[in-house]
Amino acid sequence: MSGAKRNKSNGGAIAARSVSYSSSPLLASKTPPWRSRFLVALVGISFTGLLGRALYVQVIGTEFFQKQGEARYAHTMELPASRGRIIDRSGQVLAASVAVPSFWAIPKEVDADPAKRRQLAKILGLSSAELDRKLDPDSRFVWLRRQADDEMAGQIKTLGIKGVFQDREYKRKYPEGEAAAHVVGFTNIEERGQEGIELAFQKDLQGRDGSRSVVRDRLGRVVEDIGDRVPPVNGRDIDLSIDSKIQFFAYQRVRDAVLENKAKAGSAVVLDVLTGEVLALANYPSFNPGDRQNLSGAQLRNRALTDVFEPGSTMKPFIASLALESGRVTPQTIINTAPRSLVISGWSPTDAHPHGDLSVEQVIQKSSNIGAARLAMQMQPREMHEMFSAIGLGQRLQINFPGAISGKLRPYKSWRPIEQATMSYGYGLSASLLQLARAYTVFARDGEVIPITMTKSASGEPVHGIRVFSPKTATTMRGMLQMAAGPGGTAPLAMAQGYSVGGKSGTAHKQEGKGYAGNKYRSWFVGLAPISNPRIVVAVMVDEPSAGQYFGGIVAGPVFSQVVSQSLRLMNVPPDLEVKPQIVATQKVQAVEESF
Repeated sequence: MSGAKRNKSNGGAIAARSVSYSSSPLLASKTPPWRSRFLVALVGISFTGLLGRALYVQVIGTEFFQKQGEARYAHTMELPASRGRIIDRSGQVLAASVAVPSFWAIPKEVDADPAKRRQLAKILGLSSAELDRKLDPDSRFVWLRRQADDEMAGQIKTLGIKGVFQDREYKRKYPEGEAAAHVVGFTNIEERGQEGIELAFQKDLQGRDGSRSVVRDRLGRVVEDIGDRVPPVNGRDIDLSIDSKIQFFAYQRVRDAVLENKAKAGSAVVLDVLTGEVLALANYPSFNPGDRQNLSGAQLRNRALTDVFEPGSTMKPFIASLALESGRVTPQTIINTAPRSLVISGWSPTDAHPHGDLSVEQVIQKSSNIGAARLAMQMQPREMHEMFSAIGLGQRLQINFPGAISGKLRPYKSWRPIEQATMSYGYGLSASLLQLARAYTVFARDGEVIPITMTKSASGEPVHGIRVFSPKTATTMRGMLQMAAGPGGTAPLAMAQGYSVGGKSGTAHKQEGKGYAGNKYRSWFVGLAPISNPRIVVAVMVDEPSAGQYFGGIVAGPVFSQVVSQSLRLMNVPPDLEVKPQIVATQKVQAVEESF
């Protein structure tokens, strides 16, 4: 029984092993040919795509991918060029760049506990919230403080905060401060000129930055140099015609005059009449170019160039010169200046005091409006216009300095007789103080008006000008200007110790809207010295004096006197007068009130 069972069991096993799976209906079904082909094609396309991508990366787009790779570790560092210096005629530095520390951070790498973050915020002058906004983890780079001082740099370095880094940048320094601010101007934080000489000579001063290719690690540290180093080319120094000593003294005197007379503002210009160089150009109010927080437009305005005004009685010498040049009068020709002796279309010019008959030289000495108007009415409008144009009125100054404007001089064909008369004593046309100073070089240079410059003359030789009057006329007018600035004139306070001077005061009502303000004035004095052999022209303007005096000879004349004396001594021009008798003479005279 057991044997039979064993045989039966063995037989079943043998039968099971002899089953043919190929006879299974499931396994016997045929695979569609398209499926195998699809799979083979899919594999082929994949390999082709990989091959194409490898070809693109390694052959076609090699340069792009190399750059992308290098961008992860290679960096180009800018090597800033040092901005050129601005120096005065004797080599005194007026503006220079110095290296200062600047701090930046990679926000996501900044590792500091709350106490250190509060300390950092305090050092930077920020609140904790402001610092947190700067250190936003989504930012890749942030400046914490640019152009910091050494004390701040030491405090930040002591904190030792990871992720905060220090670089060196250049910052502009201005040793002369407020005194030369309107001359040198200033730059922005990127050291690009914004005003003054900094703006006018931006291309020369800025130089050309260099570069250095380096490998940085993830903390921003330089690991090694790669590639070629391009050295920076520093900016060119600019040699100005300005004399820093004369500039400082002129600024002080203008400032004192503004404060003493409770005025709104003031300006002074000093010109070398041999070379046309501007030795000083000062304005008050002023500003510190190195610290320009909370500045007003009044402080920034370079009034000597940008402000135009009706020049008042300072025009009378030009009208008298034209009358002399044309042969219509001589210095001794008598002019009737009695009140209402001249009536034009029902209107008559007036003088501060009745004078009656005056010679031409007395018209200038006493500053008679009626006398000047009588001289002007003898001329054709075209003659006056050509003369005004020749001395530079109504034309923009050809000077390498921004902000110079042209003033106003209308075409002569539109002049009415009353306007021709008022122009003779400075109403109806306008000019800047620098234009007026240049115009007066026609008397200092024997009838030639000369070009002016803010840069130092390379040769130091006398510059050639444009002839307007003959030497004889210019010499005669210098004598009249000396009378105006002496006893019996409108500006004896303009006399300078040790030096003979000549010049003309001016006072004018300020324009307001379409008319003139009854109690607002501008006061000027423009003159030259020494009168026997002129070396400088000095022009002074005080805007809105309100301390009781407003006549140009009284307000601006003393500034002229002080600036002339100091300037000529600094220029080593020998005195041409004895000082003691001159002091006695000055104490005994009073200024004649001028007409305006």
